[in-house]
Amino acid sequence: MFQGFSEKTGEFLWELALNNERPWFQAHKEEFETVLNRPLKALGEQMLIQMRQQYPAEDFQLHVSRIYRDARRLFGRGPYKEHMWFSIQSGDTHSHGPQFWFEISCSTYAYGMGFWDATPQHADAFRKTIDANPARFTQLVADIAAYKPFTLWGNEYKRPKGDRGDLLNPWYNRKYISVGYETTLGGAAFDPALPQQMLEDFAALTPMYYFLREVYLAVQENEDER
Repeated sequence: MFQGFSEKTGEFLWELALNNERPWFQAHKEEFETVLNRPLKALGEQMLIQMRQQYPAEDFQLHVSRIYRDARRLFGRGPYKEHMWFSIQSGDTHSHGPQFWFEISCSTYAYGMGFWDATPQHADAFRKTIDANPARFTQLVADIAAYKPFTLWGNEYKRPKGDRGDLLNPWYNRKYISVGYETTLGGAAFDPALPQQMLEDFAALTPMYYFLREVYLAVQENEDER
């Protein structure tokens, strides 16, 4: 069971950022396990159980990030990531479709729902699905905005794809979408009640998750038929 992160979690990640090399990490590996890796896995496993209970028809799967960077993509950086995360996604979308996520760094933590690996085909299908029923998507966006001041992330197109009004334009004109809550590391992150709060917030994002999943599966179906 998740018992909370601690101030030592942030301290470890700060120190890792300053000492991102193998000898330092090996000397602090047990600290990594105690203050970061085990709590993160416990949170992910508890969230997976709760999500499966909340949505029994979904084949949700858990993926927890590793601390090690891909050696082929270091680009002059140290061999260790300075933040970690986990994701929960449906088995029929693998790791490419929309997913619920949690991320922790030395100074912040965040969680929400996103669709990072959207291809141009997914983005085009996303806009066409909005255009087919603008009222439906407007209600989804309005419900999210009314529930909590979530932040919308994702690279925007240099040239907007269309004008759908002030409410929809921030969504309509992005290459990919992630929406969630980010705050300073502390408070609820140190509380065993964090999973329940995340479950409630994920529930508010679930209608948008289903919308994005519908888009993803439609594109995959079209590609399979080719």
